[in-house]
Amino acid sequence: MSKPTYVQDYQAIVEVLNKYKEGCKQADSSIMKPAFSEQATMFSVDAEGKLTGGGIQNLFDGIDTAFQPSPEAQGAIVRVDIVGTAASARIDTNDVSGFCFTDFFHLLKVEGKWTIVSKIFHTHVAP
Repeated sequence: MSKPTYVQDYQAIVEVLNKYKEGCKQADSSIMKPAFSEQATMFSVDAEGKLTGGGIQNLFDGIDTAFQPSPEAQGAIVRVDIVGTAASARIDTNDVSGFCFTDFFHLLKVEGKWTIVSKIFHTHVAP
């Protein structure tokens, strides 16, 4: 078995992140669930400056209940940093159900597969 290259790892991470972006645009958590570890977490800071979040199921519930399909939404993977079997990434997304997001992800490569283990986000109203 050949050792994966940085380019192969980068491409695999982009595929994982694209599942997240597509799930947001279509307001369908089933599209993004395969990108996340079952133990993944999600956190943000609320308007009062307090840490909020917890298990990733909160994201899936929010997508399925509060989001509407947003075919006009645009998202860009701004950065991917890879060190061995760990990676971090940033996605900026505009106009998903009337909001803009900056998402920071931590990923791990487990048994040869990249998966999101945490998501930290900042949300603001779309212009």
